[in-house]
Amino acid sequence: MKLKLFLFLFISHFALIAQNSGSINGVVIDKTLKQPMPYVNVSIFDNDKLVTGGITKENGSFSLKDIPLKKLKVEIVFIGYKKIIRELNFSAENTSINLNTITLEEDAIQLKGVEIISERSTIEQKIDRKVINVGKDIIASGNTASDILNNVPTVSVDAQTKEISLRGNSNVRILIDGKPSNIDAAQLLQQIPSSSIKQVELITNPSAKYNPEGMSGIINIILHKNSNEGYNGSINSGVTFAVTPKVNTALNLNYKVGKVNFYSNYGFNHGKNINFGNINSERPGSQNQQDFDSNNKNTSHLLKFGVDFYMDDKNTFSLFTNQNISLSSGDGVNSINYFDAALRDSKQFTRQNNENNTQTYDFAYKHDFTKKGETLDVQANYSNTDNPDESRFDYIQQNPVTNTISLNDIQRDINYFQFNVDYVNPLTESVKLELGTETRLQNIKNNFDENVSEVANSYNRIGNSNFDFTRNIHSLYTNIGKQWEKWSAQVGVRIEQYEIDGDFKRVTTSSTPTENINDQSKLTDKIFTAYPSVFLNYKMNDKNSFNFNYSRRVDRPSIGQISPIREWSNPLIESRGNPSLAPQFTNSFEVNYTHIAKIGSITGGAFYRLINAEIGRVIYKNPDNPAQDIISYDNFDNNKAYGVEVSANLKFAKWWSVNASSDAYFKTVRGTVENGITGAQERGEVDVTVFNARLNNNFVATKNLRFNMFAMYRGADLGLQFERKPMYRMDVGASYNILKGKGTITARFNDMFKTMKFAFDGSIPYRQVGEFNWESRSVYIGFNYIFGGGKNKALQRKQRDNNETQSSGGML
Repeated sequence: MKLKLFLFLFISHFALIAQNSGSINGVVIDKTLKQPMPYVNVSIFDNDKLVTGGITKENGSFSLKDIPLKKLKVEIVFIGYKKIIRELNFSAENTSINLNTITLEEDAIQLKGVEIISERSTIEQKIDRKVINVGKDIIASGNTASDILNNVPTVSVDAQTKEISLRGNSNVRILIDGKPSNIDAAQLLQQIPSSSIKQVELITNPSAKYNPEGMSGIINIILHKNSNEGYNGSINSGVTFAVTPKVNTALNLNYKVGKVNFYSNYGFNHGKNINFGNINSERPGSQNQQDFDSNNKNTSHLLKFGVDFYMDDKNTFSLFTNQNISLSSGDGVNSINYFDAALRDSKQFTRQNNENNTQTYDFAYKHDFTKKGETLDVQANYSNTDNPDESRFDYIQQNPVTNTISLNDIQRDINYFQFNVDYVNPLTESVKLELGTETRLQNIKNNFDENVSEVANSYNRIGNSNFDFTRNIHSLYTNIGKQWEKWSAQVGVRIEQYEIDGDFKRVTTSSTPTENINDQSKLTDKIFTAYPSVFLNYKMNDKNSFNFNYSRRVDRPSIGQISPIREWSNPLIESRGNPSLAPQFTNSFEVNYTHIAKIGSITGGAFYRLINAEIGRVIYKNPDNPAQDIISYDNFDNNKAYGVEVSANLKFAKWWSVNASSDAYFKTVRGTVENGITGAQERGEVDVTVFNARLNNNFVATKNLRFNMFAMYRGADLGLQFERKPMYRMDVGASYNILKGKGTITARFNDMFKTMKFAFDGSIPYRQVGEFNWESRSVYIGFNYIFGGGKNKALQRKQRDNNETQSSGGML
C-alpha cells in the first residue's frame, strides 16, 4: 500500500506542466571582471507572487519559457551583489523579450563576512549528484559529521557501529573534499565537527570519471574554504548538554591579496559519551543476559591549511594539508548473567586508549587553454596514518573467583598515494571529451601484541599477529558527451588493473603447550575490469526534466573487513575480518524526475541494482573457543534491490518552508549462514521492504528570529540473521540574529521524546534480542560570528574553490 501511494505521488507530478506562451532570455556578467556569472537566480513575479524562475548556465545565459502574457517583473539575484529588478510587459504582440547583457555589481555593504551559513539547508539536484548545502538547522542537530549525515535524505548512520549506509546499503564510499582518507569512515565522521562542513554531495550513480568503488554510491563531504579579497573569518562554537556536556568549535580564516589566497580551517571536538545496552541470548545450554555500560572521552583536532597561487588567467597552483589528531580513552563493563545457576556469571572490565594521527598533503595544478572550456588538471595526494591502540581487559568469573587479565597493543600504520591527470576538451559547442588517468598506491601494516595471564593458576599466553597489506590500482577513463536541443547524453568507460598482496603471520606461546600456534598465510589477487557508464538527460521545459543513467560498480573489501586480526572482543563475541572475502560487483540503473513548481522543487527517482557476491555481516562459532561467537563478513549469493524516493524543497508561505524526503526500497538477500544449534551451514533467503522519511520545517517569526522542527523515521530492516527495529525522533530549535546580522545564537532540543535507540531481534545462529542506547536526548546551544571586510568573489566557482577534484562528468 505504501509503495502504491509513493508511486502515485511520483507520477502525479508529471501532470503539473504549465501551458504559457511568453519567453525571456539574456546573459548575466560581473560588472568589474566582465566575465559571465553562472548559477545566478532569475525569478519572474506577478506582484509578490512567484510565477517561474531558474538559474544561469556556466556561460551566464538564461532562458525562461511558459510565461503569462501580462505585466510582470524580473528579479536577478546573487549573494554579495546588488539586486536587479526590471519591468516586463508581455502581450500577444510581444511574446519574446531579450534582456541582452545584464551587469551585476558587488554589494560591499551587504556582504562583509565570509562563508555565510544560511538559516536552513537547501538541496540541489545536478546531473549526476544531489547537493545538500548545510545550513544552521542541520549544524545545530549534532556535534559531528556523523550527526549531520543522519539528517541527510537516503543516508543512515548505525547508532551502534556508526556504519554509514546509502539507500539501505553500507557499501558506500566516503570522500572528504573529493579525496579518500586513511581513517576508517565511521571513525573519521566522528572526528569532523559539524560546523566545519559546507556541503554534502550524494553521488548515487557516478560516471566513469569517478572511482567505481562504493556499490550504493559516493558521499563527498566538502569542508569550508574561502576565496574572499582581504582578511575574513568566521567562528562557530556550541555546547551539547546531555548526560555529559560536549564542545564543538570551528574557526575559518582567509586572507587573499593579489595573486595569492591563504585559507585555513580548525575544528575542535571534545566530550564524553555514555552508552549502555543489553542482549538476551538463548544459546543451547547457556541462556544469558549481557549488560553493557561504557564511558568514552573523545578529543579531536582537525586543521586544514592551504594556499592558491594564481600565476595568470590560465595557470593556478594549489597546495593544502589536513592534519587530524584524535585521542580517545574510555572505560566499560560487560556483565554476563546466566539463567542456569550451574554456570559461572562473569564481568569484563575494559580500559582503552586510542590515538589517531593522520597527515594529508595535496598538490594541484590547473591550466586553462585558450580554447574556452579546455582544461588540464594534475593532482598528487599523499597521506600517512599512525593509529596505536592500547587496551586492558579484566575478566572476572564467579564461583570460584578467577581473574584473567589481557593486555593488547595494536599498532597500525597506513600510507596512501594518489596521482590524477584529467583533461577536458569541448570538441564543438555541443560535444565534450574527457580523458584521465589515476594511480592509487596503499600500504597497511597492522601489528597486534597480546599478553594474557590468569592470576590464580599462573597461566600465561603471549601472542603476536602481523598483517602487511598492499593494494595498487591503475586506471584510465574516457567520457564523451553530446547536447542537442532538449537532450544531452554521455557515455564512458573506466578500465582498472587491481592488485593486492597480503601477508599474515601469527605466533602464540602458552604455558599450555597445546595452545602454541605458528601460523602464516598469504593473500594475492589481480583483477582487470571495465566499468561502463551511460547518462541520458531530457529537459522537457524549464519546469520538468528527466535523467536516466547506468553504471557498473565494485565494492572492494576494506582492510577492516579482510584483516584476520581481531578488532574487539568480549567473553561471548569477537570481531575480525575475513581474508578470503571477494569483491562484489553491481550493475546499477537509475531514473530521476525533477519538477520546478511555483512553491519550490520536487524530485522523484527510482533505482534498480543487480548485486554479484554481496558482502554482508555474519555470525558463527569460534572454532578455538566454543563459548564465543565471531562476527565477521562473508560473500552472499547474487542479490537484487530496487526502490523509489521523493524529495522536495518547498516554500508554502513567506514564513514557512519545508525540506521533505521519503524513500522505500526493496531487496532480496540470499546466502549461507551457520545454524547455532546444529553448527551446520544453511541457505537462507529473505525479501525485505524498508521505508524511511524525513521532514524539516523552518518558520520565520521575525527578520531575526526563526524556528525549526525536524522529524525522521527509519523503518525496520531485515537480514539473514537479524531484524533491526524501527527508529524515529523529533527535534525542535530556534535561531536569533544579533550584532547587525554578523552573529547568530542557536538553540536546539534533540530527540525530545527520547525514542531513538538501536534494537534488534534475531533467531540465527540462535535466539537473540538486544537494545543499545546513547545520549540521544540533548540540548544544543551555539553561536556563530562572521568578521572581516573583504568582498566575495562569488564568481570564482571553479572546482578548486569547491574543494572538488572531479567534475560532474556530464553536459550541463
